[in-house]
Amino acid sequence: MNPAGLAAAAGTPRLPSKRRTPASPPDMADPHQLFDDTSSAQNRGYGAQRAPGGLGYPNTSASAQAAFLADPVSNMAMAYGSSLAAQGKELVDKNIDRFIPVTKLKYYFAVDTVYVGKKLGLLVFPYLHQDWEVQYQQDTPVAPRFDVNAPDLYIPAMAFITYILVAGLALGTQDRFSPDLLGLQASSALAWLALEVLAILLSLYLVTVNTDLTTIDLVAFLGYKYVGMIGGVLMGLLFGKTGYYLVLGWCCVSIFVFMIRTLRLKILAEAAAEGVPVRGARNQLRMYLTMAVAAAQPLLMYWLTFHLVR
Repeated sequence: MNPAGLAAAAGTPRLPSKRRTPASPPDMADPHQLFDDTSSAQNRGYGAQRAPGGLGYPNTSASAQAAFLADPVSNMAMAYGSSLAAQGKELVDKNIDRFIPVTKLKYYFAVDTVYVGKKLGLLVFPYLHQDWEVQYQQDTPVAPRFDVNAPDLYIPAMAFITYILVAGLALGTQDRFSPDLLGLQASSALAWLALEVLAILLSLYLVTVNTDLTTIDLVAFLGYKYVGMIGGVLMGLLFGKTGYYLVLGWCCVSIFVFMIRTLRLKILAEAAAEGVPVRGARNQLRMYLTMAVAAAQPLLMYWLTFHLVR
């Protein structure tokens, strides 16, 4: 045995060995931590690349937006789209005015309470009225609320609806009411009105009358007869057939006078302006046409109401 080894084994004690622990990184707080703390300011390598305020997505820079808006191609596309939209709107407005003259209908509903009262009095007592001329302002007729002679659609529309309601009331008092019968009454009245308008337009075309009467004017004038029909049916419900015939007879004569004095200014006045002789053949045809239209109103008033009173 080696003496030096024996001496070391016998007299020299062995120092205990120390266990080395790996040195922790300088930015780890706990040497036993399994993962690095990426929330610290030093380890925000990925987070630093994100936009500061955009849910993790990078915001578009202002310079890129300005460049896109300044693109002539996009500006041209926007201008072309705006022009197409404007052309489409203009086309729709023209087609609507062609089939439904909204601007003209506004004129016929420009009424007020004073006008309605005066017009109803004129329809019942036309004998007291003297001036039947329609007033014009710069070649345009004034609104109905300023001229009692101007035609309107408010009174005919309201009178038609009231006539249907009164007809339903009359049928109900006679235990004959049914929705089908009331619908037949309304459709029959509308059908006769449409037939009247078509017949008058055809007659004006055949007689070659140049007049400013429009289709809406004819609907307005022909719709005034519903006022007398309402009065006749109501008096029939209150006083029987005697009251019906008395009131309806008065209203029939009134509407005849009203139509004669109104239409002769629309039809015969054009003949006078054209220089047609008063006793000429064409002028006589116009007079016969005016009287035929006026005479048809009392007949239709009786035809549409006589079965409602028993």
